[in-house]
Amino acid sequence: MLAAPDKPPRTPHAGDERTVLCAQLDDKRTILLRKVAGLSDDDLRRTPTASTISLLGLLKHSAYTHRWWFRRVFAGEDVSFPWTDDDPDADWRPEADETAEEIATLYLDEVERSRAIVAAAQLDDPARLPPGEPTTLRGIIVHMIQETARHLGHADIIRETIDGATGD
Repeated sequence: MLAAPDKPPRTPHAGDERTVLCAQLDDKRTILLRKVAGLSDDDLRRTPTASTISLLGLLKHSAYTHRWWFRRVFAGEDVSFPWTDDDPDADWRPEADETAEEIATLYLDEVERSRAIVAAAQLDDPARLPPGEPTTLRGIIVHMIQETARHLGHADIIRETIDGATGD
């Protein structure tokens, strides 16, 4: 069973751009961790809605989304991903041999690596490997806020369906 992190402090709506953007993203990251906390491994793997998304799969996908945008696209690192052309949704699926703790650790590691990348760069720095059109660190952070917030809506519905928990 994964432990819940403390509820994040109130997210600032004023301050310099970097502080506000990073606080918004960290807020969403913490809420995602709180959504998966306190459930059994079986519940984390359940797909209780019409979707095939589980809470654990959503956490795994979020880890690889951080890896993609911050490490691969922005920093240009040569990193691996679970998906293939034959299995493009592998990052959404927790495998039988992957534990909740391993996936949570993967997520936390990718979040920490992304924080380090952001700390070492300027918001206007361009991505080294933009997927299509030019992209800056600012654009990636804004995208990740939107991406994570959208998935929090999925997590809300899944968690409420499993045990009625709402909040955050």
